[in-house]
Amino acid sequence: MSDNIKHECGIAFIRLLKPLSYYRKKYGTWMYGLQRLYLLMEKQHNRGQDGAGVATLKLNPAYGRPYIDRARSDSKSPIRDVFDEINSKIQKSGNFHDPDNASENIRYAGELLLGHLRYATHGKTTIENVHPVMRFNNWKARNLVLAGNFNLTNVDEIFNRLVEEGQHPRDLSDTVTVLEKIGFFLDTEYDNMRIQYAEQGITDGKKIAQMIEDNLDVVSILRKATKHFDGGYTIEGMIGNGDAFILRDPNGIRPAFYYADDEIIVAASERPVIQTAFKLNVEDVKEITPGNALIIKKDGTYSEEMICKPGKRSSCSFERIYFSRGSDRFIYEERKTLGYQLIPRILQAIDYDLENTVLSYIPNTAEIAFYGMLKGIDEYLFKEKHSRILNASARLSDRELWEIIKYKPRIEKIAVKDVKMRTFITEDSSRNDMVEHVYDVTYGVVKPDDNLVIIDDSIVRGTTLKTSILKMLDRLNPKKIVVVSSAPQIRYPDCYGIDMTRMTEFCAFRAAIELLHETGQWHVISDVYRKCLEQQTLPKEKIVNHVKEIYERFSDEQISGKIAEMLRPEDMNAEVELIFQTIEGVHNACPDNTGDWYFSGNYPTPGGNKIVNQAFINYYEHRDVRPY
Repeated sequence: MSDNIKHECGIAFIRLLKPLSYYRKKYGTWMYGLQRLYLLMEKQHNRGQDGAGVATLKLNPAYGRPYIDRARSDSKSPIRDVFDEINSKIQKSGNFHDPDNASENIRYAGELLLGHLRYATHGKTTIENVHPVMRFNNWKARNLVLAGNFNLTNVDEIFNRLVEEGQHPRDLSDTVTVLEKIGFFLDTEYDNMRIQYAEQGITDGKKIAQMIEDNLDVVSILRKATKHFDGGYTIEGMIGNGDAFILRDPNGIRPAFYYADDEIIVAASERPVIQTAFKLNVEDVKEITPGNALIIKKDGTYSEEMICKPGKRSSCSFERIYFSRGSDRFIYEERKTLGYQLIPRILQAIDYDLENTVLSYIPNTAEIAFYGMLKGIDEYLFKEKHSRILNASARLSDRELWEIIKYKPRIEKIAVKDVKMRTFITEDSSRNDMVEHVYDVTYGVVKPDDNLVIIDDSIVRGTTLKTSILKMLDRLNPKKIVVVSSAPQIRYPDCYGIDMTRMTEFCAFRAAIELLHETGQWHVISDVYRKCLEQQTLPKEKIVNHVKEIYERFSDEQISGKIAEMLRPEDMNAEVELIFQTIEGVHNACPDNTGDWYFSGNYPTPGGNKIVNQAFINYYEHRDVRPY
């Protein structure tokens, strides 16, 4: 994605099932868990660069000793800073090599380890917003540590339910709301169990506390707490007694995977990071079923339990196209397929003139789709060569045969992003000039009569294309530039964890609005606004996505053509054409991950329709605010 879009968060969780001395003996250090947690987080650094946090929990702490530790950072290198802080605390402890001493006396020497990487989809990027968040109490089983990759569409509704219970939440954010919602039912469960044991004649407070710790019903707590959640979420949590959970939304919008053996239980947002950190095969790592939670009890037993009734699986296709690491076996093949499927339209755009066409990709995240595109080109050329040889009117000479055989596509590394470039100038005119030079180009490989085909994984705003990439490519003097997106046109805002919430962010939306004005259909805009307003008082379950009407009067090709026209700089010489993946193409490439609301407007939860209509109302009223 050439546009800078903030997205997603990453989770990491480890439960050590053996004493720390076991890991010292087998792996040479009792810090094995911390080292693996660092790997899990570092391998997911693509999922969050605004902050990182770690929390650890000791299972059998002495009274009066801290047993939950937390380190967080919102610096420019948060993962490094968090683990530097942890290491500093450990190094300053006496006799820190001894695992038994560490277990009793050294901070961060816990059997449960929870990590989080944050991308700020909204709110301030300050240390207070960095996960994990915590809820403290003197009773162990009422302490709660929480982190997650989530956005809820109905935070206001859940907030009001907390208020109705008599609470006074300190913040309206979904993070605090989720923490307090789960915390409320944790408190309720604790109180009910305490009353139950007292009614049985047990008067020893210490004994009651221990019985509660041993028998806490985490499944029941989560079922009650999440009953009204609407959104996409993967939430990891630790309770002070040693129980833990990793919870996934019922539509499977946000990803979660885990692995368990007799030494360790581990969970993360992405499968390949678990494979890499623990040297596993793909079949060893399991996906947490949508609507389920992986429950890990204080004794180390674990199970997957249904928390919410699963809905239609709508796992985010953007995870597959762009966000997740391409080293996942299945994601790699899916991205190749996305590029492969675009070949017929690419060939049509260049009038099948591969001899005078250079193929490349921008940015590096589009490389795998580029390989799929090359596979399709190779297959096409193989058929062409085969046909030319079979249909030759006379016996081919060695030279003629060689000319046919050696013909291959022209593949070049056209653009390189200069990561050292900083657009420190604040004035718009000067800043745009600097942005134009963020990428550098390879001169001399494109001829004046050449087509230049560049594949990108997705085009959201189109800002970088207009201000930088197209101008840069035009300096190579091609006849025509064909920009290919392996994702369809992004038309609708996200409300499940990605920073795409304002309608004007989407070049496809701006193009459709322009077309409505040009064709004298400007009334459609006001009609949609009126329909959106009329639904504001309805329950979210009855709201319809009326923003779809903005696009219904035009074909995909018409909108693509208008986007190309709008993004083409005025002083550019080359012709520009944009080709987008189809929604059907995404479903074909990613058949098990059909969440396509960005492209289709078909939201998997009722809250999505509420959010998209509010986003349009904000656009119409010129309010530059989030719709939730």
